[in-house]
Amino acid sequence: MTDDEKKVDSPAVAVGLGDHEELPIEKHAHDADEAMKALESAHGESIELDEATNRRLLRTIDWHLMPIMCFVYGMNYLDKTTLSYASVMGIKTDLHLKGDDYQWLSSLFYFGYLAWEYPTNRLLQLWPLGKYSGACIVIWGLTLSCFAAVKNYQGAIAIRFFLGVFEAAVTPGFALLTSQWYTKKEQGSRVNIWFCFNGVGQILGGAIAYGIAVGTSKHGSAIEPWKIIFLVTGLLTIVLGFIFLWIIPDNQLNARWLKPEDRVLAVVRVRENQQGIGNKHFKLYQVKEALLDPMTWAFFFYALIADIPNGGITNFFSQMIASFGFSDQESLVLGIPGGAVEVIALLLNGYMGYATGHRILCSVGGLVSALVGMILIVALPESNNTGRLIGYYMSQASPTAFVALLAMISSNVAGYTKKTTVAALYLIGYCVGNIIGPQTFRPKDAPRYVPAEITIIVCIGVSICIMLFVFWWYQKENKRKLVIQAGPDFVRLENQEFLDLTDRENPSFMYSL
Repeated sequence: MTDDEKKVDSPAVAVGLGDHEELPIEKHAHDADEAMKALESAHGESIELDEATNRRLLRTIDWHLMPIMCFVYGMNYLDKTTLSYASVMGIKTDLHLKGDDYQWLSSLFYFGYLAWEYPTNRLLQLWPLGKYSGACIVIWGLTLSCFAAVKNYQGAIAIRFFLGVFEAAVTPGFALLTSQWYTKKEQGSRVNIWFCFNGVGQILGGAIAYGIAVGTSKHGSAIEPWKIIFLVTGLLTIVLGFIFLWIIPDNQLNARWLKPEDRVLAVVRVRENQQGIGNKHFKLYQVKEALLDPMTWAFFFYALIADIPNGGITNFFSQMIASFGFSDQESLVLGIPGGAVEVIALLLNGYMGYATGHRILCSVGGLVSALVGMILIVALPESNNTGRLIGYYMSQASPTAFVALLAMISSNVAGYTKKTTVAALYLIGYCVGNIIGPQTFRPKDAPRYVPAEITIIVCIGVSICIMLFVFWWYQKENKRKLVIQAGPDFVRLENQEFLDLTDRENPSFMYSL
C-alpha cells in the first residue's frame, strides 16, 4: 500500500455512504477480518484461483459441510415439533394440561429462544463458531431427552424454555457458516438446501411418531409413547452434535480436511463477497448502522408477521389434520406429505432463484401457495376433508420467503458485527411471531379454529407486501451504488473486502436480488 493510499479515509467518508464517525484506513486494517491472516501468510504474493480448482474446492466444502448441516437442521425442526406429535399421543392427559396450558407450553420454547437470541449472536462472533454451535447442539439434545422424565406442567415449562435457549444458536450460526464458506451466488441455494431439511424432519418425525403409536398400541410399552419419541429425537440430536463438532471448523484456516494451501484458496474463493470470513471485534458503529438500516426492520417485521402462522401451524398441525375428520393416528402419518411439500418448494425455489438471479421474487411463490391453501381450509365445508387437507399441504410452501431473507442476511449484510445484529433482530422477530402464533388457536374455537386461520391469511398477505418492498429497496440501492462507482471521487481500498466494512460503507458491495 502506498503512502497516498494510507491517507485515504474509509469509503464511508470518501463517498458519503456511512453515517458514523470517520474511520481511518489504519483502524480498518487493525480491525481487519480473520481472512487477512491468510493473505499475510502469502507474503504479498498474488493468489490466483482457476475455475477447475474452484470447482474442486466447492465439491470438498459441500461434501463436508452440507450433510451434517442438513441433518442437524432437520433435527432442529423435529425437536421443536415433537410436542405437536406428543399432543395426540397422551401428553395432555399425563401432564394434566388444562385450558391454555398447551398453548403456553408451545410458546415457552420461543421465550427461551428470544431471551438468548442476542447473547448467542454475540457469542457466535466472539467464540469459535464451529465449537460453540456444536456444543449448543449437544446440550439441546440432552435437554430434549430430559423431557422423558417430566412428570408435571412445571417441569415441561422448564424443559421447553431451555430447549429454546440452546437451539437459538443454530439458525444464525448456520447463516454465518454459509456466508463464510460460499460465494453470494452459491449462498441462496445452500440455505434452501439445509433449511429444506425442516421438511425432512417433519417426514421423519411423522414416521417415527406413527410407528411408536402403532407399535405401543399393539404390544404395549414400559413408558408412555410420547416419552419414547422425546428420547429417540433427543439421543439422535446428541450423536449429530458430536459429529458436527468433529467435522465443522471455526473457519477455513483451521479446517482439518483441507490442505494448508487449500485453506488459503478457500478464503480467496469468497473474496468476491466483500465480507471476509469472520471478525471478533465488536464495533458499535455497525450496531448503530444496523438499527438505522430500513432493511433491518423490514426483515424484523417480516419474521414477526410471517411466523405468527408458523408458530400456530407448527404446534397445531396434528390437531388441525384431526379436525378434518381423521383419527389421531391418521393425523400423525398424514402430516408427512406436508414435509415433502416443504422440501420440494424450497429446493425448487433455490434452483429458480439461482437460475434467474431473483431469489426474492421467486420466493413469493411459496407465500402465494400458502395463501391459497389457507383460503381453501377456511372456505371449504367441513364435509370436504380431502380439499382442506390439500389446503394444509399447500400452506407448507410458505417457508420459501423466510429462507430467502435468511439468505439475504448471509449475502446482503456485510460487517461482522452488523451481520450478527441483523441476524439477532430477524430471529427475535421470528421468536415473537412464534410466541403469538399458538395463542391464536383458542380452545373455545376448537376443532376448526377459524379465527386463527383467518389471522394466518391476513399475515401471509402482509408478508407478500413486505417481500415486494425488500426487492424494490435493494434494486434502488444497487442503482445508487453504480452511480457512486462511476463518479470521480470513487476510491477502492486495497483488500477492502477483508477490512470488515459494512454493506453501506463499501460502495463496491452490490446487493443480491
